[in-house]
Amino acid sequence: MTSVFPGNRVCAVVAGATAAEAKRQFRLAVGNRYRAGVVELRLDYLQTDEERSAFLHWLSRQRRRPTRIATCRRRAGGGRFSGDVDGELAILGEAARAGCSWCDVEIETAERLKLATLRKALAPAKLLISAHDFRGMPRSLPPLLGKLKRCGADAIKLSAACQTLGDVRQLLAPARTRRDFVAIPMGDTGEGVRVLALREGSALAYASVVDVVAPGQLSIDAMLRVYRLGRRFGASAGGPTRGTRVYAVVGDPIGHSLSPLMHNAAFAARGENAVYLPFRVRQLDDFIEAVRAFGISGFSVTLPHKERVLDYLDGCDPLAAEIGAVNTVAVRGGNRLYGYNTDYAGVLRAIKRHVPLARSRVLLLGAGGSARAAAFALARSGAAVVIWARREEKARALARASGGEAISRTVLRREKFDAIVNCTPVGMHPGGGSPLKSGELNARVVMDLIYRPRRTDLLKLAERRGIATISGVEMFLAQGAAQWEIWNKRRAPRDVMRRAVVAALADEERALARR
Repeated sequence: MTSVFPGNRVCAVVAGATAAEAKRQFRLAVGNRYRAGVVELRLDYLQTDEERSAFLHWLSRQRRRPTRIATCRRRAGGGRFSGDVDGELAILGEAARAGCSWCDVEIETAERLKLATLRKALAPAKLLISAHDFRGMPRSLPPLLGKLKRCGADAIKLSAACQTLGDVRQLLAPARTRRDFVAIPMGDTGEGVRVLALREGSALAYASVVDVVAPGQLSIDAMLRVYRLGRRFGASAGGPTRGTRVYAVVGDPIGHSLSPLMHNAAFAARGENAVYLPFRVRQLDDFIEAVRAFGISGFSVTLPHKERVLDYLDGCDPLAAEIGAVNTVAVRGGNRLYGYNTDYAGVLRAIKRHVPLARSRVLLLGAGGSARAAAFALARSGAAVVIWARREEKARALARASGGEAISRTVLRREKFDAIVNCTPVGMHPGGGSPLKSGELNARVVMDLIYRPRRTDLLKLAERRGIATISGVEMFLAQGAAQWEIWNKRRAPRDVMRRAVVAALADEERALARR
């Protein structure tokens, strides 16, 4: 189904407070780096009429002509323009004469005007009539969509705050059957829902050039670099279609995850018509319903769901069942969910080169899903596993299950280990912190399963004491490659995945160093 907007369906949002800043953002959007085919001009962000006129005069003389959508949203519609309806129409009319082929008019304005008046004021531009609900989903979509269309829309847009993936399913349903519908799921359900909207048929997905202007909006850099939306998916240029396979990572929090970057780089390298998306999931049953509704082909599981997900599976690899934690799910025929644990292999691959595990003594910090995989992997390799966790009952339960020993923190300063492995989220980007103090690090090697940042506060403490360290990047890459191979039944491009992750972490470290 062809969109009413020609070209790439990623719409770059230009939102500068001054004409000079708006010009800079427009050049960036349409330049060689991004080559945006559709650009939204948020004229309500410009602070004065003089700035707006200066920018539009400049715009009228630009040779590069992507599809331009002019927006001057009044405060009544969730925008920044403090003027009245007549003032909004005057600005949008000026934009139409400056070469904008579309004008986005919020329903609060459109309902106050006759269609003939609106058409005449904004000629020759087409009308995108929009509604925004920053509080939640409208009670019933069909009446609202009908109202938007009756305002004379050539296309309609609905932005709504989605608290759950159930809300997202409701919002995206009309996109499957109509080519004139732009669906914008807002909120903290994860940036994956914006990409999912394109896959379900939304005519556009909005991406910020510099500053995010709506809850949950992605940057254009992420849209193009991480999710490959400027590339070809199957037979479609510029974004995923209903034929694109969807994979996911679910957790809470999820914004730190580099799994989308890693897996999407692998899909690109192998020419797969597939995309991997992050979802913030508080309740697993909400996501399980989405698996069936959206036809998700497989997913990764991160904290806090690695143990809980077993309750939703139709089958499980024997090793994962013994561990009692799953980080990988494949969706088989009839939407049957089958679980695996690739953390097990990831831990061994990362630590074996540094520590001869037979007869070694290893301290694990934590007793969650990652710790369970590490405990079984190390114990089966001949290590004596010692477990400390904030919740002593969980540590004792894991020790019993894996044949290890639970320990109190009060004795850590007196104990010695061949290796210490952090399996807790303490130290994860962007929070920082260390689960142990310097005097408690009595080991030859310290390993952190956290991979972002590469050098956690725990590893820095160990380095200052002259202790060898292992970054969580090694485990992350190993378990991720194993996941990819389970889903795709072919060898993963491990070098490509490594380069993508290491480059992103290095860029982040350089950015932090400049602050």
